[in-house]
Amino acid sequence: MSKLQIRAFLYQLGCFAILFITFRFIIASYTGLTGFWIPLTAFVIGTIIGPKFQAARTKDGEKLFMKWIFIKGIREIG
Repeated sequence: MSKLQIRAFLYQLGCFAILFITFRFIIASYTGLTGFWIPLTAFVIGTIIGPKFQAARTKDGEKLFMKWIFIKGIREIG
């Protein structure tokens, strides 16, 4: 794995963790769900809403890209 692939993985993991913890708290506070449904629902929402990061080789070298449901198209990071 290259440095950018590791960076993409860490960005992906960090964004998912933040969204998962946030949605788990919101779901536990404002819905009637109990038990394993709370983390399961937070997992699904975090997976769908979280941005996707990927390192790809281009003719200019390896670059980091991001795709997110709230942003049109694919953006280059750094």
